[in-house]
Amino acid sequence: MAKKTRADKPSKPDKKNKPAAKSAAKKNDEKLASAKKTASTEKSTRAKKSATKSARPPNIAASAEASAGKTLVIVESPAKARTLEKILGRSYHVRSSIGHVRDLPKGRIAVDVENNFEPEYINVRGKADIIKSLKAASEKSKRTLLASDPDREGEAIAWHLATLLNIDPSSDCRIRMQEITEHGVKNAVANPNHIDMNLVEAQQSRRVLDRLVGYNLSPLLWYKVRRGLSAGRVQSVALRIICEREDEIEAFVPEEYWLLDVVASNGARRYTMRVDKKKGKKFVPGNLAQSLEAEEAIRNNPITVENFRVKESKRPSLPPFKTSVLQQEASRRLGFSPRRTMRVAQSLYEGVEIPGRGPVGLITYMRTDSLRLAPEALDSSRKFIEKNIGADYLPDRPNIFTPKGRSQDAHEAIRATDPFLTPEALKSHLTPEQFKLYDLIWKRFVASQMSPAHVSRTTIEASAGEYGMKQEGIVVTFDGWGKIWPLGVKATVIPPAEAGENLILNDIKREQKFTQPPARYTDAGLVKVLEEKGIGRPSTYASIVETIADRNYIERDDDKKLVPTKLGRIVNTFLVKYFPKLINTEFTATMESDLDSVESGSENWIAVVRSFWEKFKPVLDNVTETAERMRIEATPIGEDCPECGKPLVIKNGRFGEFIACTGYPDCKYTRNIVKTTGIKCPKCGEGELIQRRAAKGKVKGRSFYGCTRYPDCDHVSWKKPAAKKASPANGNEESAYDESDMEIDDGAVMSS
Repeated sequence: MAKKTRADKPSKPDKKNKPAAKSAAKKNDEKLASAKKTASTEKSTRAKKSATKSARPPNIAASAEASAGKTLVIVESPAKARTLEKILGRSYHVRSSIGHVRDLPKGRIAVDVENNFEPEYINVRGKADIIKSLKAASEKSKRTLLASDPDREGEAIAWHLATLLNIDPSSDCRIRMQEITEHGVKNAVANPNHIDMNLVEAQQSRRVLDRLVGYNLSPLLWYKVRRGLSAGRVQSVALRIICEREDEIEAFVPEEYWLLDVVASNGARRYTMRVDKKKGKKFVPGNLAQSLEAEEAIRNNPITVENFRVKESKRPSLPPFKTSVLQQEASRRLGFSPRRTMRVAQSLYEGVEIPGRGPVGLITYMRTDSLRLAPEALDSSRKFIEKNIGADYLPDRPNIFTPKGRSQDAHEAIRATDPFLTPEALKSHLTPEQFKLYDLIWKRFVASQMSPAHVSRTTIEASAGEYGMKQEGIVVTFDGWGKIWPLGVKATVIPPAEAGENLILNDIKREQKFTQPPARYTDAGLVKVLEEKGIGRPSTYASIVETIADRNYIERDDDKKLVPTKLGRIVNTFLVKYFPKLINTEFTATMESDLDSVESGSENWIAVVRSFWEKFKPVLDNVTETAERMRIEATPIGEDCPECGKPLVIKNGRFGEFIACTGYPDCKYTRNIVKTTGIKCPKCGEGELIQRRAAKGKVKGRSFYGCTRYPDCDHVSWKKPAAKKASPANGNEESAYDESDMEIDDGAVMSS
């Protein structure tokens, strides 16, 4: 009998209108739901306690005494605190706030629209002991420096800390570290500054705008579409981009075309040229008849070389990473999601213990849209290149890069803090994922300061009657920066030819093709589009995709492409239909530009928020009154319920799609949707491999393959299993299943 996993429960009735008596079944259901909720809460609490056990603040009195007569430095993370304390020495006491200490409360909008959109901040729950400890330490210390990350959010954290610790924000209480090295830290401490209120107000206006949108649109979605839904200012635009790409794919009509490759030679010289012109104009055969017509003409006419040319050119080095490009390259080359990339980068920035050097931040700050490199970075990289790679690879002067479009340029590009700390030298001191990402960042940084690569491009053009054909080749003559970073050049050598000479036809290869629809976005591809359209900023890219994935608005297919779910598409349809001027790329990009203006001090944050609200509020009120309700139609599966005989359908619940009975609430039969592979488990040989999803942990939402006999059989793999094939040696079946290392952290839970 199928396992009952969940039911599509109706919303609870208002207590004032509750019926006098309830059925025994309904009471049992409510008790069960209450028990589940209690168990879930207790489990979550235990997990949180376990996760933060090592981060608990010390005894308040002991913390205060440790700061007495010293300079107190407050950072966000315990790892960063440990690194700084070792660098700064005994005259400093470094403490961690463990993230935000004040924030807007959850569960209500907490923005006073009538009072200039004044946000209502509260101390973060669970941080009372940390706040008391920091206050006591600050009072005993001779000076307090706030060293949160050097971006908008970090500036806001510093301002909240200053408010709680009674520190004047205009005093020299703020230090910003681009890199956590001995030089970077001591230089920052020696040059403190005031808190930049423009940055604080830019972050505050973002939070207020997100509250005004999210806390007004989400209840509307509850009422008009389904309970439990939510919407966001930026995430909803990202969802629209993904849905529109899916619409393009579904509307796409393939068109036929043909490729004609002419194989011709002259003695030992051999060429493979593609037909690309007819009567001097671009030509691609659109059907078999056109292809045969071209083939016949080529066979009946001599093939004459029209032109042979060689062009020497240089390929300048690529710039060092900024946040968006790092996320794209880490996804493409390492298979890292944006969130994973930023988590690993944060650990490299905060510091790694290196024998003989102590804790060292290996990379500069990783949330940036700048391509600028500091003079000392240029100098050290040039010394490394000359000493370890060769003088031929060192250009006459440093390579300078300028980002396209608007850039805040508040930080450097992402780079290794010391090029002499090579990835191979540090490999034994890094985790596998730290090594992979550091290797990527280090190579891109060093390559950015190397000499251009030299390539030789060769082209041969020929004709036969009214048809023209061409072959192109490329050869690297000097690898330059390609010695460190892949050039992406596939060498093709074309033998020399003379204009006017005739070639002998050897063969004509004909191949039918069809145009392909645009590809679905990957995480990295979506980040690239968001950046190109001016949506989001370096600090927000990683969270955008994960947020809409956590809401079950999108999912990842077997190729890690982003696919909108049925729920995501109906939410997008509703928002685009009734808020077309809000949920679009142009408006969102304009808002991001306005926030940049607040940061630069050229715009007042209240004026920016008021301008938005005055446009948004009338539309919101009108939609609330007039919009039609949208519902997700249940999809029949052509199967009857084994308990009551009524039809079964696919429904969409809190955890995604599942199969349920149409007889609900009288019949509460449900079961998971299982995607089978038809392949036996290679570990136990009894169960079958099915597709599951990780429900928790760092890999939450990612598809993997597990045995149907779980938990009796715990076999799992990330890679999609292949069908069995016959072994050529003995004719027996041989599994083509690729069993790779499967790493699921302790917090990961398997889910169908």
